[in-house]
Amino acid sequence: MPLSARPRLLVGPRMENRRVIEWLLDGDPAIVFQVHRDLLDASAARCRALQARIAKEGWGAHLLAQRGRDGRWAHGLYDPKWTSTTYTLLELRRLGLAQDNRLATASANLLVSERVWMRGRREDYFEACIAGFGLGLASWFGSETKARDALLADVLEAQMPDGGWNCRRPRGATHSSFHTTINVLEGLHDHGQATHARRREVNLAQERAREFFCAHHLYRSHRTGKVVDSKMTRIAFPPRWRHDVLRTLDYYRAAGAARDERLEDPIAVLRKARERDGRWLQQAPMAGQTWHTMERVGQASRWNTLRALRVLRWWNGGNADPATWR
Repeated sequence: MPLSARPRLLVGPRMENRRVIEWLLDGDPAIVFQVHRDLLDASAARCRALQARIAKEGWGAHLLAQRGRDGRWAHGLYDPKWTSTTYTLLELRRLGLAQDNRLATASANLLVSERVWMRGRREDYFEACIAGFGLGLASWFGSETKARDALLADVLEAQMPDGGWNCRRPRGATHSSFHTTINVLEGLHDHGQATHARRREVNLAQERAREFFCAHHLYRSHRTGKVVDSKMTRIAFPPRWRHDVLRTLDYYRAAGAARDERLEDPIAVLRKARERDGRWLQQAPMAGQTWHTMERVGQASRWNTLRALRVLRWWNGGNADPATWR
């Protein structure tokens, strides 16, 4: 973006943060849109104009161009990873593709009509992880309401006593999975943004799940305090089906959740990962086929930097001065 077209940064932020935001604004249209929306408080009209570019330029346009005539990507609904219909739509959702994009809506409808979350040889196994994806995509891209509402009922029914979800519950799991829980939480959040249907139940389900995460400080055992999996403290974009501290903190931000002192721990992890130049690096993503490489491992990541800055802004009370996002 030319310097003359960039918004003026207010309140005299530290030079470090000024440089970082200028660098973000040199990124893909999806980055530019989300910087304006989440960091610069641009007007709704300005955001809509920037969002429209995602379908026509850069990463978003490239993903849409890979869609088959049958509405599928890579000829599959959930597999192969990470080029199937589910994971490509998830990536488009994370890019911020407009909710009324007709191609994405048709493909999201396909996921719902085919009930992609029913797995197993006889399709008798409810995969809560995939159901969370389906609910979020059906809500974001405006899929058929009756089928979406039926899916919501199944997701709410699958919530476990400890507040989270686990796709292995039908096989005997008694403790929620961090990975499944964040996938479902994001889906519930998008559902809540799209419709008021069953709002009280949806909000309560999210509150219970956030309590589950807080009890674990997002990445620790609630019994011993030990780190459950060191990969949860690494950040990569896109996260696919994996939970990590930045992904889940970003959900708390998007949901407008209240600060909780138990999140000081993962916030410290996030701050520690920041480079001296004020940026965050791209860390090793999950292995698998992809349509493109957005960012190189070990190099400064616009995605991680954007997400981390908006989390720190939320954590510090939403202050508009970038100098406070520390």
